[in-house]
Amino acid sequence: MKTPMRGRVALQRTALLVLFILAWWVASLFTPVYVLPGPDRVAQRLWMLATEGDLFGNLFTTLVRVLAGFAVAVVIGVPGGILLGSNRALGAFFEPVLPVMNTVSSAIWAIFAIIWFGLSPLTPIFVVLMTALPLIITNVWQGTQAVNADFVELAHTLRFSRMRTLWKIYVPSILPYFFSGARLAFGFGWRVSLVAETLGASSGVGYRLRQASDLIQTDQVFAWTIAQIVMMVIIEIGILAPLERHLFRWRRDVRT
Repeated sequence: MKTPMRGRVALQRTALLVLFILAWWVASLFTPVYVLPGPDRVAQRLWMLATEGDLFGNLFTTLVRVLAGFAVAVVIGVPGGILLGSNRALGAFFEPVLPVMNTVSSAIWAIFAIIWFGLSPLTPIFVVLMTALPLIITNVWQGTQAVNADFVELAHTLRFSRMRTLWKIYVPSILPYFFSGARLAFGFGWRVSLVAETLGASSGVGYRLRQASDLIQTDQVFAWTIAQIVMMVIIEIGILAPLERHLFRWRRDVRT
């Protein structure tokens, strides 16, 4: 039952994509090329960027920056979330801080990063870090609070060490929350890295988008946009979604 259903969903999505491209092509016939280039022109530009090596190099540069900022956010955010969740006084003190950090625009972080780091790879890395960090801390914190108190009491009764209690009791409860927050943070991180590269970098997808925009090369703007969307879809569908199904296959609410 599941395989035919997946086949139908894939067919429906393909049909929707074809209709979108068709509508795009029709609209481009009645629009100046510098406003809305046609799919054929964008495809040619995309192929040119790929064959010249510019496409994959800049995509890889942006991906490395996103992963670097995300990794630092995980290293800081996971222990921070556990600490806030396990210490009520500390959690109550910092509770108003995280929503405030979540409301700060990535453009503001980008401006601060430019002031502090200039046109440097540290600029997008810092922006990704400051965007992903509060999301990871919040979700890990929620996972810590969701730990069953009876299990913790049982661990104390059985004289579990702190490390064993953390591994056996806290980690299984925190992991789904962490993974949910991590996927969200990674998606946000990719988007804000483009903003940061647009404002304060000399390489990467964001920089090339700004360059193409300044030269009014709309077909190239479309090409870079499509390339980064395809890359995110590959990461989401090809890596993150299967990993989530594998890690939480024991949960009834996760679709397999």
